[in-house]
Amino acid sequence: MSMPSLARCRGRCLLRLLVAVIALVAILGSLWRLHAASAGVEISTQRIDGVPLTLYRPAGVERAPAVVIAHGFAGSQRMMQPYALTLARNGYVAVTFDFAGHGRNPAPFVASLEDQQRRLATLSAGLAPAVALALEHADPSGRVALLGHSMAGDVLARHAAAHPETVVASVLLSPYLSPETEVASIRNLLLVYGALEPEMLHAQGLERLAAVLDTEVAPGEIHGAPETGDGRGLMLVEGAEHIGVLYAEGGQRLALDWLDRSFGHVSQGGVDRRGGALALLFLGLVTLAWPLAALLPRAAATPRGAGLGWRRLWPVAVAPAILTPLLLWPLPTGWLPILLGDYLSLHFGLYGLLTLAALWWVRRGGADSETRAVPVDWSRLALATFAVMLYFGVALTLPIDRFVTTLVPDAHRLPLVLAILCGTALYFGADEWLTRGQGAGRGAYAATKLLFLLSLALAVALNLAELFFLVIIIPAILVFFLVYGLLSGWVYRRVNHPLAGALANALAFASAVAVTFPVVG
Repeated sequence: MSMPSLARCRGRCLLRLLVAVIALVAILGSLWRLHAASAGVEISTQRIDGVPLTLYRPAGVERAPAVVIAHGFAGSQRMMQPYALTLARNGYVAVTFDFAGHGRNPAPFVASLEDQQRRLATLSAGLAPAVALALEHADPSGRVALLGHSMAGDVLARHAAAHPETVVASVLLSPYLSPETEVASIRNLLLVYGALEPEMLHAQGLERLAAVLDTEVAPGEIHGAPETGDGRGLMLVEGAEHIGVLYAEGGQRLALDWLDRSFGHVSQGGVDRRGGALALLFLGLVTLAWPLAALLPRAAATPRGAGLGWRRLWPVAVAPAILTPLLLWPLPTGWLPILLGDYLSLHFGLYGLLTLAALWWVRRGGADSETRAVPVDWSRLALATFAVMLYFGVALTLPIDRFVTTLVPDAHRLPLVLAILCGTALYFGADEWLTRGQGAGRGAYAATKLLFLLSLALAVALNLAELFFLVIIIPAILVFFLVYGLLSGWVYRRVNHPLAGALANALAFASAVAVTFPVVG
């Protein structure tokens, strides 16, 4: 190796070492901040009637104003930690729990969201032990408040309307409220939406309040007073959307002020500010992957992949995006006991098969013999694949499971992970091969991911009643594509084979779908 080449090699190694050190400092600092957020709060877990519950209370306090906190569709009680910790640090007792089929609750959820009677009965069965636990630790007044997100809005509103003697206030975050749900008798009802959510959702909330008050209602207005029990209002949280409202400090402050006024309570602590710490943590974990990728073994001397330029790539990339939702539209789902996850797995799988078929059609009779002749060291490829899957599955998954939402599969979800992996492996294997290789179109990887999201949106449009809730997770899929796509790009440039990144992505997506979507009976 010449002296200039040696100097460049040393420079790159020093740069990677510096980046690794900075990333580790960011990771450790953010973990310290996240753990410090629970200082002064006693947290205990238990199961009542099979429902997993978590009790948050100020250290040394047995009874205090109590709040039951409920998560939304495809969420878990872990997602509600910011509100639970904020309330506990301000002198409240907070109870979170997992609805049936969500998080760590193995009981089945309803197979159809349109089955409103069974859906509400199932949600009410999960809510009941949480309310009972909250009442055990409530102050002598024997009253509780309810706070819930999205899907939980309907069942919380009905419970509050049916129990005005014990439910002193309700804070509903971006709630779904069915037309039959009566809200007139709910004491101190506050609706909170993210300002970035569709205005249609804001309008629906305003219409419900206007019908009760018999007057026009505007965002930011309070009608009545929480102190007298007849408070009504709708607030918007700037910079937040449907999921962001769970982490926005503005939303927590609105809820805390509303509950303080309803209970006659004086809060002294601040709100949970985990947003910055979470961003720093995952930025550090993603950044650390860059120097670590340089340690992976190289499986081929030159980059493997289809190597298609834009002219040949477009038909291969566009055809599956259009055909997949059209072919799946008339087909029944329900082949897996997981709501919406079965369709998503089919979409991944068929999309991958169609991509492989289109790729074969475009390259038939004219395969790049030079690329095919490049030998692959399969043992090195297997080692690299295992290492990448380990990093994706441990370094990225465990922090999400601890600080964001349940993501580590338990025993009853592991078979679902393997079943969904069949679909995601086909998609990511085909897509990684399609967009990699010498001569591949610049930006092809990003373009195919955008086409997949558009394909999923078309599927929702064709079957809105059954697939509506997929709209909520499309932004989450986009984030996954961005993060894991960046990581798999670093892996590919080191390993020179698409398989390592493809299988790691496939397992990460399969696990996320199998764990976050509700298990049904």
